[in-house]
Amino acid sequence: MSTSQTSLPKIAILDDYYQRAHAYADWSDANFARFEFFEHPFQSESELVEVLKSFKAVGLMRERTPFPKSLIEQLPDLELIVTTGKKNASIDVNAAAENGVTVCGTESPGHATAELAFLLIMALSRQLVPLTNSLQQQGQWQPVMGRDLRGQTLGILGLGRLGSQLAGFAKSMGMRVIAWSTNLTEQHCIDQNVEYVSRQALFEQADVVSIHLRHSDRTNAMVNEDDLKRLGGNGYIVNTSRAEIFDLDALRSALDNNIIAGAATDVFPVEPATKDQWIVNHPKILATPHVGYCTEETFKVFYQQMLEAFQGFYSGAPVRLIPPR
Repeated sequence: MSTSQTSLPKIAILDDYYQRAHAYADWSDANFARFEFFEHPFQSESELVEVLKSFKAVGLMRERTPFPKSLIEQLPDLELIVTTGKKNASIDVNAAAENGVTVCGTESPGHATAELAFLLIMALSRQLVPLTNSLQQQGQWQPVMGRDLRGQTLGILGLGRLGSQLAGFAKSMGMRVIAWSTNLTEQHCIDQNVEYVSRQALFEQADVVSIHLRHSDRTNAMVNEDDLKRLGGNGYIVNTSRAEIFDLDALRSALDNNIIAGAATDVFPVEPATKDQWIVNHPKILATPHVGYCTEETFKVFYQQMLEAFQGFYSGAPVRLIPPR
């Protein structure tokens, strides 16, 4: 490596599962820095510090690797964090600012997660996975029956951007759509052509509930035993938001005791999740590996704009800055 190359800033691209980043941006033309790609997640903060201590900047894929204050303060040479998406709750942006670290983001198409949520609702209702597995693994023909979506009631917990998109999909299929969240207003529901109901009514009336809330102290373990009992023995619940929004013990009990019919989740308390976790292998859970945002189109936006953010910073014109809270 030439002397001029060694003087270039080193940039780490973290959690590049299956080495996909190269396919979605032209890193070969980025002659302003040296890039190193890391395929596997780190097992501890101390390991991460040891690896990153010589890097000037990092690229993060969503919230796969958290960047809390404790980590940022151990990386005195760090000057830039670029995350995919406009926000990243796992970055302590205040600590970054206090330590002179710039944080930038990318645009986020967003619709892919709403599409996945509706796919999971359809799969649960039509018993898609049990029917497919029975045919391919046991040679059984139509051992269980699914049910129509038309005429069912979808309860949406959180009618923001994704919840509103999901409402449109459901209404196009002839579903009744109801919604509730702490800050949701009746007027917003009217604007989205959705019925505003109380929290209790949402779980009592819905055939399937889909969660579209941000994880925070207020929403931690929000979906509890009482909610699941109101959903009832024929009800399904879908989570493409964050696993911690469930009271996970209550969810497991509800599934084990036939309090609800089943669940689908794209999110897990520890990620990457492994097959020995109960939430992955439970027979009444349809589990997908956090792929709500993982599409070809979304990754092109993410990685191309991540590269653009690195280039902007090192040319003196940072883009899509994420300020401290």
